[in-house]
Amino acid sequence: MAALDGLPPLRDVIRRHELDARKALGQNFLLDLNLTQKVARTAGSLEGVTVFEVGPGPGGLTRAILALGARKVIAVERDARCLPALAEVAEHYPGRLEVIEGDALKTDFEALVPEGPVKIIANLPYNVGTQLLVNWLLPKAWPPFWQSLTLMFQKEVGQRIVAHEDDDHYGRLGVLCGWRTDAHMAFDVPPQAFTPPPKVTSTVVHLVPKADPLPCSAEKLERVTQAAFGQRRKMLRQSLKPLGGEALLVKAGIDPARRAETLSVEEFVRLANSL
Repeated sequence: MAALDGLPPLRDVIRRHELDARKALGQNFLLDLNLTQKVARTAGSLEGVTVFEVGPGPGGLTRAILALGARKVIAVERDARCLPALAEVAEHYPGRLEVIEGDALKTDFEALVPEGPVKIIANLPYNVGTQLLVNWLLPKAWPPFWQSLTLMFQKEVGQRIVAHEDDDHYGRLGVLCGWRTDAHMAFDVPPQAFTPPPKVTSTVVHLVPKADPLPCSAEKLERVTQAAFGQRRKMLRQSLKPLGGEALLVKAGIDPARRAETLSVEEFVRLANSL
């Protein structure tokens, strides 16, 4: 990457700016520049695309995205210590990097959307990654403002995102992702690629929105999945009691003796629509 964009190696940047990764912020810096390019390429062509990035840190993935031709990167960074390093990247790519200091969970991404296509690419901080994904999955309007999500998670979370019924990893996240997107795990990233190395393997997940998902209220689907998987080992007649129990299941044409992990996305949608 240094040869590709003329900027100094990331290890030098981190040393110069004294950027130790902080556990409280869920930080693990990805220093392998071949890997950052691989992550960016997973999103497909970036020509003419505005990319939203969350938690850019010292800017390794940011540099890969810009070097691969993104029109602009809008990066949200909570850690003020990283801003000088990102300013150097912005100076190298005039007019193509906008850094917003703030909390991604409180950021209105839709309000930032410019003209043209938008993709989201991020090595998400471990402590907020799942909630950010849910926020992006459940906007008011659909299709959403983004063309695709290319996100790095702990591998266990990635497995939950792509899981289907009768899979041990299947739960609320698998239903929400399966309802509105086509999702697949692209590749794993070993702990030693990060500084500091996390205790778990990470994985990159690529999600593309379905143009026409099954009609359903997102709020009702959340309520049904939360209740069903909140007591996943119980029969649905029991776990869904607060929402109508057996009567609700009969109305949706589902056997009340079944358990949550056996229901397909389509059956959860029927349940939500029966509320």
